[in-house]
Amino acid sequence: MDLGAAIRGKRVFVTGASSGLGAHFARLLARNGASVAVGARRRDRLDALLKEISAIGAGAAMAVDLDVADEGSVAQAWATAEAALGPMDVLVNNAGIAEGSMALDTPPDAFDRVIATNLRGVWLMSTTAAAGWRDAKRGGVIVNIASITAFRVAGGIAAYAASKAAVVRMTEAHALEWARFGIRVNALAPGYIATEINAGFFETEAGQAMIKRIPMRRLGQPEDLDGAFLLLATDASRWMTGATIAVDGGHLVSSL
Repeated sequence: MDLGAAIRGKRVFVTGASSGLGAHFARLLARNGASVAVGARRRDRLDALLKEISAIGAGAAMAVDLDVADEGSVAQAWATAEAALGPMDVLVNNAGIAEGSMALDTPPDAFDRVIATNLRGVWLMSTTAAAGWRDAKRGGVIVNIASITAFRVAGGIAAYAASKAAVVRMTEAHALEWARFGIRVNALAPGYIATEINAGFFETEAGQAMIKRIPMRRLGQPEDLDGAFLLLATDASRWMTGATIAVDGGHLVSSL
């Protein structure tokens, strides 16, 4: 199956699309002819992304203000997107933040922020989408962006790792409950991917040492996720639900 062709004409909502992987996935979807709604808190970054997508000249695109941790914001953003583009076919739960500190140095409010965005946000977006699909008696697809830290941790990311592990289990629970409605829920667990946020770290001695522990001896690039992402977002995975695919250069199978 041509995965690019399989997404053509679909309507896709991407959260956390103002930078990094969210913006990358939005561009990928647009290049392949999907109509894309992008949501985030940084509206200026979304507007810049829309200009890029417009230049691609493929699928339609729109931006919505979105705080995934706020129930009202989620409901409004989803309704606005569907009013403009039509019923959504796919939800990509990409929004996420990290707290780079050891557990004993992480204040409760910092932990709460991570959980609010990375876990509560996935819950609110997913239940909003699924309720609409169930009531309309039409199926839908949810792709949750997890992380290999859901399965293997490092120091200084306790809150982030806990949130991503919970996203994997939430993926499984939602998949079980919603399969009867024709709703599929899967997750993508990237390894270390080069983005604007982490570029500085991977130039340091500690960052270079981390890269050496990846069996492929390199960082992933955003485009290394494209195949697995499009697989999960399209009918190419029509008999998959509750699965998590790791794309990590072999990091999870590296020796301890």
